[in-house]
Amino acid sequence: MADETKLAGKEKEIAPEALRRADREMRLPAVVPAVPYPVEALVPQARLQTPAVGQRATRPDGRLHGLGQTRYIDDLSFPGMLHARIKRAGVASARIVRIDTSAAEATPGVMAVLTGREIPVNSFGPSCQDQPVLADERVFHAGDGVTAVAAVTGQIAAEALEKIVVEYEPLPAVLDPLEALEESSPRVHPPSSNIYAKKIIRKGDLEAGFAAADRVFEARYATQMVEHVSLEPHAAIAEWDPNGRLTLWCTIGRITLARADLARTLKLPMNRIRMIGTIVGGNFGGKNEITQEPVLALLSKKTGRPVKGVFTRGEEFTSTTTRHPIIMEYKTGVTKDGRILARKVRLVLDGGAYCSWSETTLGKAAILAAGPYRIDNLRVEAYVVYTNKTMSGAMRGFGAPQVCFGYESHMDDIAQALGIDPLEIRLRNAFVEGSVSPTGQVLHSVVVKESLLKAAERFGWKEARP
Repeated sequence: MADETKLAGKEKEIAPEALRRADREMRLPAVVPAVPYPVEALVPQARLQTPAVGQRATRPDGRLHGLGQTRYIDDLSFPGMLHARIKRAGVASARIVRIDTSAAEATPGVMAVLTGREIPVNSFGPSCQDQPVLADERVFHAGDGVTAVAAVTGQIAAEALEKIVVEYEPLPAVLDPLEALEESSPRVHPPSSNIYAKKIIRKGDLEAGFAAADRVFEARYATQMVEHVSLEPHAAIAEWDPNGRLTLWCTIGRITLARADLARTLKLPMNRIRMIGTIVGGNFGGKNEITQEPVLALLSKKTGRPVKGVFTRGEEFTSTTTRHPIIMEYKTGVTKDGRILARKVRLVLDGGAYCSWSETTLGKAAILAAGPYRIDNLRVEAYVVYTNKTMSGAMRGFGAPQVCFGYESHMDDIAQALGIDPLEIRLRNAFVEGSVSPTGQVLHSVVVKESLLKAAERFGWKEARP
């Protein structure tokens, strides 16, 4: 009994210390032991491992779009913001004799007028800096900007443009790309040639291929100029802070390239320019370079206020890039059963007044011009020329849609002349695994024939043929 009493007393003495220790341990952060996750490394399987296909997914911006609450540039407004408009030349080729902006400057509500001579470096372009921000000596196409106005409202700015007097001396213009090829044609950017880029691809012995052919077919195809027609036009807002740093809200798709080009035109270090890419209401390649941004920046600097510029639908058609019109000449030698032995292609791209992305488009069009067909003997000549027309540039496909129309139309013409089913002539000539492209690339994972057969099956091609 006495021993039990002593033990109970000792437990009472120990209990408070144990409680304090337990309390301290409970206040310490929990340590979770490391447990390896049973993650199995997957080996990519071409065309098979596509877990996203067929799954329902919610776009993070879908709700705002659906409710009409998405804020585009034209929905943005800042205290004291001005509105800019640009006066367009309206003539294809001319020398600027005189610009009188006095009446516009005197218009109530007009805060600033800008001309090309005020621009630090009056040229820009993503690959070749051949485009003036505002024309100051001559204009190269009707959509060239000549002067710009910033006013308290867009309507006042538009009315002020009508008061600006520009006197022109008309110059010869070239509007036909084939005419632009000729040495005797007017030079769009004298003294340089109108041909500013070319690409030639050779493969095999072209003359031997034509000599061995049973039939030779020749044809010319042409595509037209196409405007992107995005629902949202080109728009931007420029604002300077008290430390001399420029912020631009813009719809440009290639922010880093545009920032470098803008820094060059303004003679400003890139670290003093911030470009904010807003939600874009359609691009398709048409918003890949600067347009009015230098103008807005300089108007904002002159006035000390934010300046917004939004293109009209008319300006979208006359003063922004379009898809390249291409004239395509095809000559193809085939056997009696429709197998291609030789093909010669000449492409003439109408680049309009400035280079823009024409060099990139030229290369892609030339490489793809022969089509997805096995051709041992091939020659492709491709040229891009200046004309006094709206500038051509980037648009979805970069030259591929135009030449696809050319070579597939040519295949249809050949099939009809030989009395061969259009599907069959393609199956006889299509790329297969290990085929070599016109530029020497060995092709892998080629399913041209399989795709054609599957499409024909689903379409009911054989049942639809007479």
